[in-house]
This record gives sequence, structure tokens and C-alpha cells, in this order.
Amino acid sequence: MSRPPSMLAERSRQRGYSPEQPAKQAEEAELGWLAAWGDAWSRFWFTPTDPLPLAIIRVCTGVILTWSCLVWLMDTDAFFGTRGWLPPAEVWRMNDQPWQWSWYFSFGSPTGIRVLAGITLIAALLLTLGLATPLAAWIALLGLVSAANRAPLNTFGLDDMLGMLLVGLAIGPSGSRLSLDRRLLAAEQGRGAVSARATVALRLIQVHLCVVYFFSGCGKLFGATWWEGVAIWGAAANGQYRTLDLTWLAAHPLTINAITLATLFWEVTYAALVWPRLTRRLFLAMAVAVHLGIGLTMGMMEFGLAMITANLAFVPAATWRRLLPNDRPSPTFLTPRTDLA
Repeated sequence: MSRPPSMLAERSRQRGYSPEQPAKQAEEAELGWLAAWGDAWSRFWFTPTDPLPLAIIRVCTGVILTWSCLVWLMDTDAFFGTRGWLPPAEVWRMNDQPWQWSWYFSFGSPTGIRVLAGITLIAALLLTLGLATPLAAWIALLGLVSAANRAPLNTFGLDDMLGMLLVGLAIGPSGSRLSLDRRLLAAEQGRGAVSARATVALRLIQVHLCVVYFFSGCGKLFGATWWEGVAIWGAAANGQYRTLDLTWLAAHPLTINAITLATLFWEVTYAALVWPRLTRRLFLAMAVAVHLGIGLTMGMMEFGLAMITANLAFVPAATWRRLLPNDRPSPTFLTPRTDLA
């Protein structure tokens, strides 16, 4: 004899069960999953960390930008002048957009252009020394953007990487370590402390670098020479870029194949395999080898050094503290989590 539905519902309620319970449990599970992701996202971006790696990147970036400024000052009229290599009225054709901002558009006189280039040079020097660092970082960024927008004919990977690095340095507390700011303001409370802003700045550099490598590697996948394993030979045999004679590699085709395919694998998988600690050291070592190789063999040392500088964002602060034992934040400001994973 079957029981009426009302009796079954009554017994279910007595046992603490309701028809809405499965839906409620599923909703709680979904909220728990979302909460876990939200917590992981927050920890990834906002866990306070030691700003020492950011300070290392600041010094290296400042030195490279200083060199770029000195190159600009060698012939500012050619780079940015009204009668330079690219007239102001034609700049938009190179940038593929009807507008672009540059403070060089506001000054047509040779003196004014030299003054603006000199301001960027001073900002780069101050950034390197860590003096008035926040202001210097923003002025240096504006100066670099102005130069890139005014002279797109002379813009290449070096300028792109410097822009990426300067954004992080301007956002984060890059002057809180290894800086004159810290020495002059040593008594200021919190100077050299772990900081969520340092985490945001380093994460921006890390994520941006992964995006650059991933799309660069994917672009190489469209090239037949990379699949055939001979792309490296094309660079070695190019007399216009070659600074070292590597034509002897023609006698070692398997070596060319191995270097080409290893480089392709490294670049495509960098965005995934640089994060695990198991593979991070290998991929950072390959980054140094690849970019030093580009600099030494193709004459693009500045670009290679800028890329290596960006890779320093993945070196933990604990490693730098072992190498620089005299520059430590006050123990008051250290927490159990001061390094990015």
C-alpha cells in the first residue's frame, strides 16, 4: 500500500530534509568554489611582499633608460625635431592612429627639444639612484612615451619593454629599498616594509612578460623555418645584424635544429612553466642565455638586457637578500609571507 505524498513530505521534514536542500547545497558549493577563486585571486595580487626585487628592477631599468636618453641627446633634432627623420605631420601614419600624445609636439625649437630630452635623462638618473623615486618614475615614463610616439621609426622592442617596466616602477614602492630615498628618510615609519603595492607592481611585470613571450612564441609557430628547425641559422647568417661570425654552425645542422626547437619550446611554454618552482630556475636560466645570445650575436644588447631585467621579477626576494645581506628591511616590517610564490 503506497503512502500519500503528504505523509512522505511530513516524514522528510521530520528528518531535516526539504525539497530545496539539493539546490541549496549546490548553491553553497558553487559559492564556495567562487570564494576560493576570489581568495586565490586576492592572494595572488595583494599579498604584501618585500619590495627588494622591484628595487633591483628599478636600478637596472634606470641604467638602460639613461643609456637611451644619451643616445637621443646625440642628435635630438634628428629624433624629435621638426626637420628630423620623421616630420611631426607624418607621425600618425607610422602609429596607425589619427592621434598620439608627445610633449615633443609642443616644442619645435631645438633648445626646447633638448630640454625635454634632458628632463627625461635627469628622471632616469634619479630613478637609478632612487632619489624622489615616485616622481622620477612617472616623469621617466612620460618621457619614454613621448619619445616613442614622436619617433616611431626608432621604436622597437627595447622601448616596449622599458615602458612595461616603468609602469610597474611607477605604481609600486620601487624606491623603498636600495635607494637614496630610504637613506634620507630612514626614520620614516614603514620605509622598506612589505607592501601590497609591490606585489601588484611585480605581478603586472610578470603577467605582462608572460603575455609577451606567449604571443611571440605563437607568432613563431606560423614560420616554417621554426618548424623545420633552421630559424636560428637565418639569424646567424644575416650579415646586417651579425656581430659575431657564427657561420661555422653550418657544419653542425643538428646543433642548429636543437637550439631552434629548444628556443621555440621555451618561448611558447614560458607563460606556464615559469611559475612552478620546479621549472622556474631552468626557464629563467634559458631566458638569460637566449637574450644574452641575441645581444652578443645580433647587436641588440640593450634589448637583451631589458628582457633579462623583466625576468628578474620572478627571482624571489629571499634570493636577493642572500646576495645583499646589508640591505634588509626592519624585522618589524617582515611577515611570514614576504616573497612571491
